[in-house]
Amino acid sequence: MEILLFGGTTEGRMLAQWLDERGDKVTYCAATEYGGTLIPEGAGVTVHVGRLDQNGMAELLAAGHFDYVVDATHPYASVVSANLKGAAGEAGVPYLRLVREDVPDDESWFHAPDAKTAAEMLLGMEGNILLTTGSKELDCYAVPGLRERVFPRVLPALDSLNRCLELGFPPAHIICMQGPFSKELNIAMMKQFNISVMVTKASGKNGGFWQKAAAAAEVRADLLLIDRPCPENGLTMLEMKSFLNRPWTEK
Repeated sequence: MEILLFGGTTEGRMLAQWLDERGDKVTYCAATEYGGTLIPEGAGVTVHVGRLDQNGMAELLAAGHFDYVVDATHPYASVVSANLKGAAGEAGVPYLRLVREDVPDDESWFHAPDAKTAAEMLLGMEGNILLTTGSKELDCYAVPGLRERVFPRVLPALDSLNRCLELGFPPAHIICMQGPFSKELNIAMMKQFNISVMVTKASGKNGGFWQKAAAAAEVRADLLLIDRPCPENGLTMLEMKSFLNRPWTEK
């Protein structure tokens, strides 16, 4: 079986490894060079690095003989998912969405629909802020009243670090590390930088959400959760493996 897998999540890397161990042929697409280094190329895994629009996705599909397209991109990468679904539909290749489990709500958490709204809310909240939502929307927080209080935690890649510096975040505030992180490490960081508010996304178990939530509760910091764009339909990791394990004639 030949799979075109768009990654960017822990689940995507786990699925690629599982498919490779089964003997399937996988083309794994990563948006950045750093993302490409997180999955070693095995006997059946080819890594494609670079951001693709819908036309680029269509060209990649046309160049192969894929049985399925698996979308294992981040839950917040809604534009990428829409483009991939459209390209798969045009190519006539079945599209499968790998989804994370929902995060139950807690009445003590603050919620924002997007990064811009989160930044506006933070202007009314006191203390230092641990920002764990990545580098893509950092510009929303690079404003007077926030920039000097925000501690962005981003991937250890030059483009992420340069973006932080270009936006004017103090170098001593920039944390470049690869997660997910344990509860204990989150607590240590929050104590080290005297964090009053943690900003996160509903990234689920594999994204380290519960370790972050537990750490915030432990140090009595507020948790500001950027909600997922919309409820997703798809297959969990267990469901995806079960589906792909079915005899070929049943697919």
